[in-house]
Amino acid sequence: MFRLTRWQWTTLLGLTLPPLFIVLANTWVVSSTQGRVFERPTDIPANAVGLVLGTAKYLPAGGLNPYFQNRMQAAADLYHSGRIRHLILSGSNQTPAYDEPTEMRKSLRSLGVPDAAMTADYAGRRTLDSVVRARDIFGQHHFTIISDKFHVYRALFLCDRFGIRAIAYGAPDLPWSASVRTRLREYGARCKAVLDVYVLGTQPRFRGQPIALPVDAPVATDTPPIAPAVQK
Repeated sequence: MFRLTRWQWTTLLGLTLPPLFIVLANTWVVSSTQGRVFERPTDIPANAVGLVLGTAKYLPAGGLNPYFQNRMQAAADLYHSGRIRHLILSGSNQTPAYDEPTEMRKSLRSLGVPDAAMTADYAGRRTLDSVVRARDIFGQHHFTIISDKFHVYRALFLCDRFGIRAIAYGAPDLPWSASVRTRLREYGARCKAVLDVYVLGTQPRFRGQPIALPVDAPVATDTPPIAPAVQK
């Protein structure tokens, strides 16, 4: 019988376990949430609030980011179809030159969404931060997540683990040829999400005072920027 030494067993496990964890984590995240991901405004149930997950408006090499454009169009479509009455624009605002929620507001305004229907959350640095802050800061335990289709599975997975009842609208994915790096990065992000909730106990970086959304009142509001965010 061929017998492995302790060092050989260690090497074998070191080579086998990481790929296995990636496969299992990604399968879990997608399979446990895919029944709540919708692709057409006419199919998705209505919710009072939608959580729009932010991304950069421009690509590092220049030009508009198609992911940003797809997410904003998806959010506008849901609003105009009556499936959402109020939008939380959750993104990062780390420097004067990088302000995702403000760019999201400008874009949605150009698509016909009124300011009164939008609330900016400047502390949505990560997907985990965005979904937990929607619950803890804005008091929402049931909402619609709006992002790229490949992204919303992870957001829903996190919502499930934090006791949030959510559904998701997935903006059309870009072709693989134009999104391979982003798709591969998402595989790793799903693994990190599993570790965050089951091993690391990760919580949002910033908290704050509760803020009531003006879902029924025709007034606009923003969350105050949180240091080191830029003051508005």
